Amino acid sequence: QVQLVESGGGSVQAGGSLRLSCAASTYTYNRYKMGWFRQAPGKEREGVAAIDSGGGTNYAKSVKSRFTISKDNAKITLYLHMNSLSPEDTAMYYCAAGSDPPRGYAPALDTYAYDYWGRGTQVTVSS
Repeated sequence: QVQLVESGGGSVQAGGSLRLSCAASTYTYNRYKMGWFRQAPGKEREGVAAIDSGGGTNYAKSVKSRFTISKDNAKITLYLHMNSLSPEDTAMYYCAAGSDPPRGYAPALDTYAYDYWGRGTQVTVSS
């Protein structure tokens, strides 16, 4: 079992930046792929960014070049650095953990590929 706790959400104006953190409960997290997802009211949960145990990354097209996923294995913490935020980025953001992808495959951005989820942190971007 991996417990995940997100933090760092808040309210920001368009064009601003935020850094989300996700603290894991166990060092076994270092063997998982990790992902950030978001869900806006009335919309399905969507993958934003993912990173595998070796540091390989994958991003949704809508956030590529604006968001950066990273992790600190010593602190067993996952991060999402978000720049140039727009109102369309407003959502509840969740981190998740799942089994690493097969060698040669990018970490998935699909919710079904993840087994453990945090409770989320709200990000609100005003225009």
